[in-house]
Amino acid sequence: MVQTFQAFVVDQPAGHFTANIKKLTLGALPQSEVLIKVLYSSVNYKDALAAIPDGKIVSAYPFIPGIDLAGMVVASEDQRYRAGDAVVATGFDIGVSHFGGFSEYASIPADWLVPLPEGLTLKEAMIFGTAGFTAALSIQRLEENGLSADKGDVLVTGATGGVGSLAVSMLAELGYSVVASTGKQTERDYLQRLGAAQVITREAIYDGTIKPLDGQRWAAAVDPVGGAALASLLSQIKYHGSVAVCGLTGGSKIPTTVYPFILRGVNLLGIDSVYCPMAERKKIWKRMATDWKPRQALDLIQKEISLNELPDVLPLILNGRVRGRMVVRLSPEV
Repeated sequence: MVQTFQAFVVDQPAGHFTANIKKLTLGALPQSEVLIKVLYSSVNYKDALAAIPDGKIVSAYPFIPGIDLAGMVVASEDQRYRAGDAVVATGFDIGVSHFGGFSEYASIPADWLVPLPEGLTLKEAMIFGTAGFTAALSIQRLEENGLSADKGDVLVTGATGGVGSLAVSMLAELGYSVVASTGKQTERDYLQRLGAAQVITREAIYDGTIKPLDGQRWAAAVDPVGGAALASLLSQIKYHGSVAVCGLTGGSKIPTTVYPFILRGVNLLGIDSVYCPMAERKKIWKRMATDWKPRQALDLIQKEISLNELPDVLPLILNGRVRGRMVVRLSPEV
């Protein structure tokens, strides 16, 4: 078994923050039941925060970020997994307080692993990653609360991001009429190729003013933006419609009123992809591998990078300069 490997490590020796590719030994990994050779990871907003000194993600250094990973089991102390099994891991404490996926090897608790569903490659699993899982969980919650394709347009905000891109493509795959909202009008063609029936500006949702109630425009929405834009969006949801809120790139405070909730019966659905129970987690992954899989869109959504390119890519996410999903190749898939 290999004894040394490469990983992206953030550290803060003597108060000086560093973020570099380093060579480590297996002994540097946390002691967990399953050792995994990581083939792919992916880049998320939380990972970019972990790679800056004031990101408020990492609490102890040195640390390996990366909230997503997919690879092959090398060794296991848990009878559910054997050497050679393909597995996926997202959420829980991975990449936050437990060494994550920006590493050629990872040691992960067995209870946090999902067997790779039939119908997905390891790379496809990382095109989805936390972003796709969050988008899928949002769609499931919306459907559980009455959404169907005949109810009208479904809005996706922040549509060129990871969650947004995958929400647009999955909703379109399921036959919904999708309206994509974005601040990047140069990406109109990209969003239409993902399946958006209409592309609108983010100012069409929130122009700086928030009405207690606005015209009823959307049957439902997937919102990874939050903030004041979410307050404006809530006022535009149709009677008994729902908003699945799954992010806060636009802020964490919502300056809204009770009117959308008590006069139109609007549902605000919180989406937690981190500690989602395992039974539901496996169900969602199975659906992403089958009827929710946007086969034509996955290649369009992703760009593959190497571990050595990662330090240059992470700042781009914080600046809103990344479209879709960045997949990090740690080792070739066989």
